[in-house]
Amino acid sequence: MKMIKVHGSGNDFFILDEKQLDKSLSEEELKQLARHVCDRKNGLHGGSDGILYVTKGHDDSVVGKMRVINADGSEASMCGNGIRTVARYLSEQNNLTDFKIETMYADLEVKKAKDFAPNVVAFDAEISPVSFAANDLKMHIDGKTKLFDEVVPELSKTLKFSAVAVPNPHLITFVNHEELIGPELGRIATYLNNGKNPIFPDGVNVSFVEVLANNNIFVRTFERGVGFTNACGTAMSASSLIYSLLYARHTNLEDLIAVHNPGGMVNTKVHQREDKSYWMSLIGNATFVAEVELEQEKALTGDFTDAKWIATAEQSAYEDFVGSL
Repeated sequence: MKMIKVHGSGNDFFILDEKQLDKSLSEEELKQLARHVCDRKNGLHGGSDGILYVTKGHDDSVVGKMRVINADGSEASMCGNGIRTVARYLSEQNNLTDFKIETMYADLEVKKAKDFAPNVVAFDAEISPVSFAANDLKMHIDGKTKLFDEVVPELSKTLKFSAVAVPNPHLITFVNHEELIGPELGRIATYLNNGKNPIFPDGVNVSFVEVLANNNIFVRTFERGVGFTNACGTAMSASSLIYSLLYARHTNLEDLIAVHNPGGMVNTKVHQREDKSYWMSLIGNATFVAEVELEQEKALTGDFTDAKWIATAEQSAYEDFVGSL
């Protein structure tokens, strides 16, 4: 079978198109493959944050469907960095620049964007639907129907949190630089993703956000099913939304926001429809690191000794771009 190693802002994946399989995978085999391939110690070429599984869409209104299989075998409803790379893949496969991709909860618009730098290809992806409802977040905090800029004593005596689903759940707090790089994010996020806590029993993505300047933020994320990650596209989109609501005196809807992260940077825009609902544009790199050929049966057992790795020149171009920021 064939895969492509890709990343958006350092959030790395293997794109697996069902058409490139030697034979179809069962659901359990797909999870098993993800756990083996993505393992950071023993996985394929350093592993990854997940597998982006590309299949046929529900009808001709979409070009394809993206499923996000995390490194632990769980499935995420959406991945903002991932969908940009899948958008590029489907764009090149079908010679299209503006189309829709099916995801778990919505068919999302994607389009080619201006390259960030030479050989740093970029795509623009719609992030939606957006909900603040506790039911959609699967959040349980003292009967609250939503959480916006409030202290949650069980988590911290000082930090104020906001929760939003985009559609995967995110918990966001704005912090100073010392808090951003300190241990609190790991402590809080590990607790909220232990499968036993009463607040988010199904887990939640947790982000600490530092405001650098007007329309310029830094987002550090502990991703559900992954752990600390170089970047999480939906987290950066959710953080941009909360930033636009909390810091309205510094920004306006439709402003271009620079969102920095440990893996690089993206741009976002927050939009509001006539019905007052929100959606975000996530604009960033869609880097193809390498093409990979491997034996499917061996991969299912974690044996990658015969894998062929054909690197592109795009990673060095991306690193030059990040170094110039």
